[in-house]
Amino acid sequence: MKRTAYISLLQQLARSPRTWLVTGAAGFIGSNLVETLLRCGQKVVGLDNFATGHAANLEEVREGLAPGVRRNFRFLKADITDLKACGKACKGVDYVLHQAALGSVPRSLIEPRAAHDSNVIGFLNLLMAARDAKVKRLVYASSSSVYGDQPDLPKHEDHLGRVLSPYATTKLMNEIYAEVFGRCYGIQTMGLRYFNVFGPRQDPDGPYAAVIPKWVAALLHGEPVFINGDGRTSRDFCYVANAIQANLLAATTPRRQALNQVYNVALNERTTLNELFRLIRGALARTYPDVARSKPVYREFRAGDVRHSQADITRAQDLLGYRPTHGLAEGLEAALAWYVAQARPTAE
Repeated sequence: MKRTAYISLLQQLARSPRTWLVTGAAGFIGSNLVETLLRCGQKVVGLDNFATGHAANLEEVREGLAPGVRRNFRFLKADITDLKACGKACKGVDYVLHQAALGSVPRSLIEPRAAHDSNVIGFLNLLMAARDAKVKRLVYASSSSVYGDQPDLPKHEDHLGRVLSPYATTKLMNEIYAEVFGRCYGIQTMGLRYFNVFGPRQDPDGPYAAVIPKWVAALLHGEPVFINGDGRTSRDFCYVANAIQANLLAATTPRRQALNQVYNVALNERTTLNELFRLIRGALARTYPDVARSKPVYREFRAGDVRHSQADITRAQDLLGYRPTHGLAEGLEAALAWYVAQARPTAE
């Protein structure tokens, strides 16, 4: 029933073609949004500076589309810290899905100024550009990191603690700026607090790689899988299709009471890192039996991280009609082939 509702949303979208701007279009979530919108007959402008996104993601999207559909995509290589570039990107656009950011808690601890410039100055530029272009609505990626040291579970949108990293600070500032622009200029914004989104095109390489693709690659290569702390740290892992659904619902909902709010995007479930490791190892071992012997290596808890994370998704369910289509196990099953394909050239 949940997937039927999501298919209905996509069909409804296809009956009303619009023009969308996706920032961070070459990134993990951004490229999945671009692909979904194009498959629904929408016109899409993509913006990315390739600081963390990859041209290969957009090439993968193009290769899977018919030539006529590809023509509905226009790409701008630009940085959101460039106000003129934001203005050019927003021209003639109906909806903005803002995914561009310098993510990662540890990166922000090393480079707080870079995180601020991209995530705060860039966001402010995009808000001004969207306002001036009279964009209908701007949906932006926030983060579960804004909850900081708030101990209550599940996390409710109205109950925040003290943020624990520069990255979390930038995302909280996004929410404040969005609220102010709504009050001062009447611009419609919707913030989505992502909880550990994973799926195809998620980067398995580099020092800031997300945990699931990084572990898949390590297991296939026979390398150590590191777990920070004792492995009892828990997260609300959310497959990318759920995040796409939330973006599309937020951009198109006609409900006035849903506007200018923030929403948790997750499952309202909690999985420990130890449990996650066993799930990934078990899934891989069905094809690669040697993986079954792998054990994690524990090390110090990482500075700036929160101990437990789980989302209350009631607000998104009630106001947006959000219904996650994939649980963790379903998401892993859907994403695993892509992760393996990326790791296999050096695994064999």
